[in-house]
Amino acid sequence: MLVIDVGGSHVKCVSTGHKESVAFKSGPNMTPDRMMKKLREITTGWHYDAVSIGYPGVILGDRIAREPYNLGSGWIGFDFQAAFGCPVKIINDAAMQALGDYDGGRMLFLGLGTGLGSALILDGVIAPMELGHLRNGKGRNYEHDLGERGRRRLGNKKWRRKVVDAVDGFRAALLPDYIVLGGGNAAHLKELPLLSRRGENANAFLGGFRLWERKATTPRNRSQPAATLRLAATEMAM
Repeated sequence: MLVIDVGGSHVKCVSTGHKESVAFKSGPNMTPDRMMKKLREITTGWHYDAVSIGYPGVILGDRIAREPYNLGSGWIGFDFQAAFGCPVKIINDAAMQALGDYDGGRMLFLGLGTGLGSALILDGVIAPMELGHLRNGKGRNYEHDLGERGRRRLGNKKWRRKVVDAVDGFRAALLPDYIVLGGGNAAHLKELPLLSRRGENANAFLGGFRLWERKATTPRNRSQPAATLRLAATEMAM
């Protein structure tokens, strides 16, 4: 298996039999054609017969429904299965990391990175969300304040307060058992909000591997790792 985590600043990938992931820069000029070209370069000699992709945008049905905010264009309608020559499953990138961090029950995942990723998992069923697009003041949304641009604009001290306030609001509205704060900027948090813990960014790859697990056994408690999960229709096959 090959697992690809597409981000606004980097594309990272790992495959079965390779202990270390490899990465390259993405950014606003990254199109799917350019990504495929670079992937072929850095995975020369790798062998896989299935692919999982974490995509930084909206997935509906079994297709990319919206062009990514922080990348180039051309993603809608791109045939990844033809490009790779093998079966491909694609899921929202926050949902893929959430799946890797999931330990049972009702979990809210918030990805603090280039933007704000979000997903809710309820007893093994994944619901990708777009909480970053909710209004958070006049002319602003949560991604405006909690994403990387917001952190740089506000400075870490004010940004941390914004994160805590947002997490408190989401917790009150969505009633999760626990909250996982992932993404590269989670490292800038000094104190974590109530009922929250830091996620492991590498767990995005674990989520990609779990996409191909067929049988469902949701863990009985959060102390047990989720060996396999029951996935909803958001487990996308392309």
